[in-house]
Amino acid sequence: MKAIAIVPARMGSSRFPGKPLADIHGLSMVGHCAFRTRLCQSLIGTYVATCDQEIFDAISRAGGEAVMTSPSHERATDRCAEAMLKIEANLGFQVDIVVMVQGDEPMVTPEMIEASLAPFRGGDASIQVVNLMAPMHSAEEFEDPNEVKVVVDRFDNAIYFSREPIPSRRKGAVSVPMLKQVCIIPFRRDFLLAFNAMPQTPLEIIESVDMMRIIENGGKVRMVLSNTDTLSVDTPADLERVRVKMTADPLIQRYIR
Repeated sequence: MKAIAIVPARMGSSRFPGKPLADIHGLSMVGHCAFRTRLCQSLIGTYVATCDQEIFDAISRAGGEAVMTSPSHERATDRCAEAMLKIEANLGFQVDIVVMVQGDEPMVTPEMIEASLAPFRGGDASIQVVNLMAPMHSAEEFEDPNEVKVVVDRFDNAIYFSREPIPSRRKGAVSVPMLKQVCIIPFRRDFLLAFNAMPQTPLEIIESVDMMRIIENGGKVRMVLSNTDTLSVDTPADLERVRVKMTADPLIQRYIR
């Protein structure tokens, strides 16, 4: 199985402009995402896909690989698909799996990448896309609209994604399964292209969650539980929390000298 990882990143984030190059212990946030992902031995390559020359230059100076893409992309999957085709042209062959790692996941670990790839090794050709998910441990996190919540069926396929707290706690339930999407998303190569060819769907637009497009078209998103304690960065306050949590992170010594 030939798998690559692509980290889409752009400077113009609506919620936190310029966050890919925010410094975390001497390296940009997107650099942490790329270099920590690159530690996964199941990948044949890890690339940052960007439309911004400053991101391209920062990754190149740090010793990573970056691909310039069109500035017209509105979705990370579109940017990944363009980058994938350019990467394949340079490699001289097609890949099997593209792992999309969002550039605001600076605490990603190689074990998380391995876990996301595991369903593709089981021989089930019906699995076209996988998402990691993780438990939430507080009502505050559960109610945060920046966290995408997910509910799953008995087979760990996603039933629904929302920025609202689902399932509902309004009927007095003390303990409900509070699970969030972690944006490490492997696609089978051809399915990534097919996904991008689908028009956006009503619930995808309402929830602002790309994966709803698959569910609304009758497809399945296989979820994999990760208990790794990570934080994504959506706001400057998140960035400060990540800086604190990564102060003694043992992985950093493997890619920052």
